[in-house]
Amino acid sequence: MSDSDSYAIGDSRVPWGIAEKAAWRAVQEKQRSYSELVELRVQALMEHYDVAQYGSLSYDSDEYALHALSSKNWNPELPNILVTGGVHGYETSGVMGALSFLETACEAYQGAFNFLVMPCVSPWAFETINRWNPLAIDPNRSFVANSPAEESAAVMDWLSRRGWDFLGHFDLHETTDTDNSEFRPALAARDAKPQDHWDIPDGFYGVADSSRPSPEFQRAIIESVARVTHIAPSIDGRIIGETLQQEGVICYDGKGLGLCMGVTDAPFVTTTEVYPDSPLVTDNDCIAAQVAAVTGGLEYLLSV
Repeated sequence: MSDSDSYAIGDSRVPWGIAEKAAWRAVQEKQRSYSELVELRVQALMEHYDVAQYGSLSYDSDEYALHALSSKNWNPELPNILVTGGVHGYETSGVMGALSFLETACEAYQGAFNFLVMPCVSPWAFETINRWNPLAIDPNRSFVANSPAEESAAVMDWLSRRGWDFLGHFDLHETTDTDNSEFRPALAARDAKPQDHWDIPDGFYGVADSSRPSPEFQRAIIESVARVTHIAPSIDGRIIGETLQQEGVICYDGKGLGLCMGVTDAPFVTTTEVYPDSPLVTDNDCIAAQVAAVTGGLEYLLSV
C-alpha cells in the first residue's frame, strides 16, 4: 500500500516548497512540556553529573536549551560511552529511557566508563510529538557535513570540539503506529515519492551499523531486553523490510544515511527500537527496555 496520495498538504506529484512546509508547521501544536518533563529531571541530576548546555534552538517565540550530562571527574584512562535520546522527539521512551538510565543504572558503571548522555536532541519535536523539526527536516537523516538540521549540527559541533573517542554509542528510538498513519504519508507528500507502509514490528528490535555490525554486542542487548519485554518477530526473515542479522537485529548504513548512530567512530553502536503501541507493554515497560538495552551492551563491553 502506498502513502503517496493520502496526505492533506501539497500535491503528491510535486515536492514541498516553502508554502507547503509553512502550512505543515502551522498545524503543529505543543502537546507536552520539555521544561517540565525533561529539564526538571536534568536539573535534579546536576548533583551527580556535570551538566552542560551544548547549544540552543530558537523557533518563533520558543527557546530550547540543549543539555548534555557527563560523568563527574571524567577519567581519560577509561573508555567513553555516548547515549542519545529524542533524536526523533515523538519517540518518548528514547528520551525517558536516557533519563532513567542516568537516574537508576548509570552509577553502577561509573568506575568502568565515562558517560556522555544527550537525553533529548530534538526538544521542539518532543513537545509537538513529531519526527521532523519545524522546517520539516528529519534530524535522524541529517548527521552529515553542513547539516540542514540545527539539532543534528549542534550535537556534531559539540562532539567535534571535545574530540573524544567513544567505545560505544546507544541511540534510543521507537517504532510506532504513527509511522504508518502520519509520518510516512507526510514523507511521501514532502518528497513527492511514494512510501510503502511498514510492517510495524510488535516488540523490541535493534539496528546495527552495517559497517561495524558487532553481532555479539547486538546479541547481548537482545538477551538483556528479552528479560524485560518481548523481542519483535520477523516476517519472512525481515523486520521493516530489512534482512535479519540475527533474532531481533537488522542493519542500516549509519554514516551513509546520516543517522545519529553514525555520528562517532565507536566500534560498538546500536539504534534501539521499542514498540510502545503493543498491547503487551506499558510505558514503563518501554522505558525499562531502553535501560536494559544500554546495560546489556555495557555488560558485554565489560566482558571483552
